[in-house]
Amino acid sequence: MASDDHRWPAPTATTPVDAIVAVPGSKSLTNRALVLAALADGPSVVSGALRARDTLLMGHALASLGTQVEGLEADGPIHVWPQPLVGPAHVDCGLAGTVMRFLPPVAALADGDVRFDGDPRARVRPMGAVIEALEALGVQIDDDGRRTLPFTVNGVGSLLGGEVTIDASASSQFVSALLLSAPRFDRGLVVRHRGAPVPSMPHIDMSVALLREHGIVVEVDAADPGAATWTVPPGALRAMDRAVEPDLSNAAPFLAAALVTGGSVTIPGWPARTTQPGDALRGLLAQMGAVVDVGVAGLTVRAGGRLEGLDADLRDVGELTPVLAAVCALASSPSHLRGIGHLRGHETDRLAALAREINNLGGDVAEADDGLVIRPRPLHGGLVETYQDHRMATAAAVLGLAVPGVEIVDVATTGKTLPGFVAMWTSMLGSRAA
Repeated sequence: MASDDHRWPAPTATTPVDAIVAVPGSKSLTNRALVLAALADGPSVVSGALRARDTLLMGHALASLGTQVEGLEADGPIHVWPQPLVGPAHVDCGLAGTVMRFLPPVAALADGDVRFDGDPRARVRPMGAVIEALEALGVQIDDDGRRTLPFTVNGVGSLLGGEVTIDASASSQFVSALLLSAPRFDRGLVVRHRGAPVPSMPHIDMSVALLREHGIVVEVDAADPGAATWTVPPGALRAMDRAVEPDLSNAAPFLAAALVTGGSVTIPGWPARTTQPGDALRGLLAQMGAVVDVGVAGLTVRAGGRLEGLDADLRDVGELTPVLAAVCALASSPSHLRGIGHLRGHETDRLAALAREINNLGGDVAEADDGLVIRPRPLHGGLVETYQDHRMATAAAVLGLAVPGVEIVDVATTGKTLPGFVAMWTSMLGSRAA
């Protein structure tokens, strides 16, 4: 049981929300931009970058490898000057999947040993596909056979590259990790996935799109989701300045507030075209009864006449599951969220955690092999554990809008990707909170 000092009484909305909420930059884009800037052929400027625990960990890790990074801790642009990658170095991964997976291939290009470790929960997150791929390419990695953190990459300053086959069915980050560094390999890289369909494919599409913007020609054959192939030739990553889009997935709890309270929320700066999986919110929330408009003001979501349940395959947008599950628990009809078995390997087992915490509030959520079945029931207040998972915390806040007496354990865990969440949430509600 958590102490009272770590409980946050989630505010309940007394009237419909009517707000404009500006969300900070995309974590996924920020961390990919920083990696590519560090590997580029000249200096770069990253503007609109997210400052959160995951992105600060990435910036500090690249700096520990010799990259010159300025402006990381302040508002404004981040300046990156590539330098020779060197060890010895220590990389603190925290709980950031992008750090623990994207940087071992970068470390393989460093001259010296690079030690990786992170939070206790990070030590059970899947890492085997990246470690085994690098070993197949000739990299020596000391992990005592665990295939998880902690481990040490013994870099020798270069990597020949070639071809590698992996099973990326547990995380799309395994593919992105190899692709982002591949242009710096002497022979480039061919990555073949063999296994169940890769989840979160839009995140791989994001990595491919960014590589192409840096001047790298990437060939993709993903017609068969269980046997996809990516080919990256060797070449110089062209330095470029980049503006980071708002984080569309972090917009999810605020847009959900419109449905839950019968109100309206606008997110400014919603891109007309994007590779971010969060863009799927437009269609998913519309299926639940929302009225969705995109215009010069941004994306506006308004509650319709009835909050419907959702039957959807979320394999490509699994990060949206916690907030959507919270909305489903408040809907007027049952929901079935499918294709998300890989969420068991995230910051926590999100399927088990969502079922347990919603049921503890009186809900009816059953785990399936690859998803959740949610049958709406009247909910009551209670303590919601977050398991150091930022998306569990934001999902609990959504529940609290409609359920008085919800208390959230360690809401500060939202700082992983959304610092200042509590202030943003209370500002959105204004005088509408009880």
